[in-house]
Amino acid sequence: MKRSPILNSELSHAIASMGHTDLMIVCDAGFPIPSDAWKIDLALTQDVPDLKTVLSLISGDLITEKVGYAEDVPDRNPILLETIRSIFSNADHETVAHDDILSTYATKAKVIVRTGAFDPWGNVLLWSGVDAPKWFSKPGVKPTDFYAEKLKKG
Repeated sequence: MKRSPILNSELSHAIASMGHTDLMIVCDAGFPIPSDAWKIDLALTQDVPDLKTVLSLISGDLITEKVGYAEDVPDRNPILLETIRSIFSNADHETVAHDDILSTYATKAKVIVRTGAFDPWGNVLLWSGVDAPKWFSKPGVKPTDFYAEKLKKG
């Protein structure tokens, strides 16, 4: 068996397929997933699995450079915001219009992972990054300012 705690083979495959800047959406049970999207449906019943569990497992396998969520989250679902920030503490964070998540970002996502979450605005955008220490380890390679900051943070 594999070492990673993710047992779902399609989710493991999706994470392994992510390239730099590819977008994965981890969404709640009510997200309107486009019919032509690569959908991984993990939902079983209300809040099973929940967002925290799925995001925590994905964060252990996916190098996440940036995280996005609806601009409503900070005021209307602060507990979700705290969860996202604690799981993805090393990533950059941005808020986006909820309608843009449902339309523009949903069509651009490489994969959409549906949870059983009943969390208002529980749709999280995850942009894949690179392992900066490994990527910029060769002699003579000079990282951009963005990655130099990442290297300083560890």
